[in-house]
Amino acid sequence: MARFFTEEHEWIDVEGDTATVGITDYAQEQLGDIVFVEVPDSGSMLEKGGEAAVVESVKAASDVYAPVSGEVIEGNGALEDEPALVNTSAEEEGWFFRLTMSDTEELEGLMDAKEYKAFVDSL
Repeated sequence: MARFFTEEHEWIDVEGDTATVGITDYAQEQLGDIVFVEVPDSGSMLEKGGEAAVVESVKAASDVYAPVSGEVIEGNGALEDEPALVNTSAEEEGWFFRLTMSDTEELEGLMDAKEYKAFVDSL
């Protein structure tokens, strides 16, 4: 499985044409305590760069963007009952949604872990 990152601090795990998307540890640290998460419904069509989910913390509300285009196959329902999963396990159990990618070439231009770390270090 390959993991990529965006400049908006989303991560995307890719296995075949299926992708799992969430926000990075850096993003959840910036947001603070997460109090609400809204994930997309199964069957929703997302466009690369388009709004996909909403995350609210005690500090702010923020949109989560789709790093690639595709059809949502699953939203993480656990986040409705336990939004703090994003704080405790942002890059594992706190994932937001899974989708079937419509164009794997959209992965080009996303960062790998080393590039993302350098990007965050420059902020």
